[in-house]
Amino acid sequence: MRERFEGTSGAILLAVGACAIFATMHALVRHVSAGLHPFEIAFFRSLFGLAAVLPLAWKIGLMVFVSRNPRLLALRGLMGGMSLLTWFYGLSVVPIAIATVLSFTSVMFSSLGAALILKERMRVRRWTAVVLGFTGVVIIVRPGLSAIDAGALVILFAAMLWGGGTVLVKHISRTDETITIVMWTAIWLTLATAIPAWAVWQTPSWPQIFWLILIGTLGTLGTYAWTHALKSADASLIVPVDFSRLVWAAAIGFIAFGEVPDRYMWIGAALIIGSTAYIGWRESRLAREGDL
Repeated sequence: MRERFEGTSGAILLAVGACAIFATMHALVRHVSAGLHPFEIAFFRSLFGLAAVLPLAWKIGLMVFVSRNPRLLALRGLMGGMSLLTWFYGLSVVPIAIATVLSFTSVMFSSLGAALILKERMRVRRWTAVVLGFTGVVIIVRPGLSAIDAGALVILFAAMLWGGGTVLVKHISRTDETITIVMWTAIWLTLATAIPAWAVWQTPSWPQIFWLILIGTLGTLGTYAWTHALKSADASLIVPVDFSRLVWAAAIGFIAFGEVPDRYMWIGAALIIGSTAYIGWRESRLAREGDL
């Protein structure tokens, strides 16, 4: 079964499946947030996600915990915990399709961070792509004219953290196995979300526990599929597949919550997706040419 997903086409298929899983999980988060605080949902997502992956660790043995990058895994886990808390809160107040579109800005934030912090060179076309992408954000949020701008800012902050985490995962996957990355991510996510959840704690009902278990399980399955896809193929091929989340999110949002994205979202989405797709393509091309 595993060999089926080792090639490029298999990795892309795995990435598409991961996007569908994540979109479903996000819809469940929105559903459960009507009765529980998003921070508590984030904790249970992490806790049950850890429980879902423990059987694999039991089967493989203690070697699953051996990593050549323990500090980077801890940093990735803490960043992931903060991203998860803010992302789940954003999902509770922002329509799913809009939240999904704004999450794509993680690529733009990564590009800006590389230029401003790591001093990597950005030419005019890449700067133009970033500006157009953030123009799309402004069109969607419409500051002062839309009721979602506060939640949108939270989503954008989560996207910043997620962008950094994605870069770390790709780096760590060069030396660590997928299951090791997933295991330590689940551990650190649980620790990072425990205190915020305790601050807003409300004992969940049995039906809520069922949904929380499902959220945690889907989150871990999606993380494993996405991480393995990144490990099995070049990021320039896998990352653009993430845009399929918008299709899943729009469909689920309409069917489950009656959310109908307006024209501003689609215009902004076109700019953001076009921007991030160009940045990903450009960075991949320059990397191959040794120009970065």
